[in-house]
Amino acid sequence: MIINTFTEVERKVMEAIEARFPNIYVIGPLSLMEKTIPENKLSSFRPSLWKEEFQCLEWLDKQEPSSVIYVNYGCLTLMSDHHLKEFAWGLANSKHPFLWIVRPDIVMGDSAVLPDEFLEEIKDRGLLASWCPQIQVLSHPSIGVFLTHCGWNSTIESISSGVPLICWPFFAEQQTNCRYACAEWGIGVEVNKDVKRQDIEAIIKDMLEGEKGTELKDKALEWKKKGAEATDIGGSSWKHFDTFLEKLLLNRE
Repeated sequence: MIINTFTEVERKVMEAIEARFPNIYVIGPLSLMEKTIPENKLSSFRPSLWKEEFQCLEWLDKQEPSSVIYVNYGCLTLMSDHHLKEFAWGLANSKHPFLWIVRPDIVMGDSAVLPDEFLEEIKDRGLLASWCPQIQVLSHPSIGVFLTHCGWNSTIESISSGVPLICWPFFAEQQTNCRYACAEWGIGVEVNKDVKRQDIEAIIKDMLEGEKGTELKDKALEWKKKGAEATDIGGSSWKHFDTFLEKLLLNRE
């Protein structure tokens, strides 16, 4: 069993699994582990389901450090048109710059269409894209907070980058990830399932301007450091990966 996590972030869970399944290899965060692998012909491979738009990185280069809200609900989450507009006006009313990934199919049964007055309101401080290179975005110094559906890939990539979370879980394991982010790791706050624009505005301002945001950011940076230590040479994930490769090669012989 190979898991994209690291022992420090889920120690009790890993110990419970190992008690029944000893052949378990905890080799994450993969976004950090891959940095230890030499460049090769597979380095350009991207596991994304959507075409990535790299222009957003140039836009991020022009923003202030830790000032941008990155918003991405993943590749599968759907929402109502009403919730889409509540998120939109919450972002606009916060008066903070944001990068919002709006897939064409994100609205249930319809195409995502945002009102002209919203686009006019945010034209100087908001960027909309259909997809992006998420690991590069999260590791960009201008990103201050990540509004996410709490899918595991997004969650572990945010931890790896030291970015706190605004959580809006939808289905599958997302509610569990949200609970851990908010109650166990101390890096997130949860949005009410029935999204209200005033709530989004208030949470964003608290995260980017208030003491709560500073606390979550500090905690996120602590977890980033632990993730880096796990994947560094001699770290817990590095050792697991090395052992897995040794057994794999031994079986091939």
